[in-house]
Amino acid sequence: MKLEVCVDNIAGLEAAVAGGADRIELCSCLAMGGLTPSAGLMELAAKAPVPVYAMIRPRGGNFIFSPLEVDQMKREIDAVHNTNLAGVVLGANVMHGALDANLLEVLINHARGLGLTLHRVIDLAPDMTEATQVAIDLGFERILSSGGKLQAIDGLETLTAMHKAAQGRISIMPGSGINTNTAPVILQAADFTEVHAGCGTSYPPDERLLQFGFETCDEKQTDKGKVQALKGLLSRYQERNGEDNLH
Repeated sequence: MKLEVCVDNIAGLEAAVAGGADRIELCSCLAMGGLTPSAGLMELAAKAPVPVYAMIRPRGGNFIFSPLEVDQMKREIDAVHNTNLAGVVLGANVMHGALDANLLEVLINHARGLGLTLHRVIDLAPDMTEATQVAIDLGFERILSSGGKLQAIDGLETLTAMHKAAQGRISIMPGSGINTNTAPVILQAADFTEVHAGCGTSYPPDERLLQFGFETCDEKQTDKGKVQALKGLLSRYQERNGEDNLH
């Protein structure tokens, strides 16, 4: 039972690793859902003792990208290659929300040799079970999803349907709103093997920094204690589940 933690700075990376995260999703600007991290942060993250997957998303907003943005994304994938990170987190769709299989295939080919996660762009798809099959055909390892809802616990019915449709060919990784309160309910819905969480704690903003626009009022920092607590819960769940299978 693996715990992936998303971080957007070096302090968050250190806290997630110290708390027992099994894998890191490395981003910048988590407040916007995560953008491509800087080359410097990638270089530092490459020293982490756990696999690190870098988000490849050049800007906030929609997931319909121009040719120049595609070129930028390819260069960002090159940076992941150059820093020897384990993988990339990708996503793109077309106007009506379905996955842009053609563009994703281009990006995947450019990322050859790297691990592949499809991010929550899938939550915009009109048919998420169909999108799951597209992701399988493209060769993704896993899908990060909240089941088309703002939080995974509210999208459990869809997440369970996606997991059933996957038939073990791809991992469905619930994410959004995962914590020690919601994880037990989510894990009981299907035999998911990994979850994704932020494990962040809000901190009071600096009013002067807010006035200058250097900070936003919803900033969070990865909390080592929250990572430890969630990882501990997952480990205990796995142990109990293993014992049940033995009897």
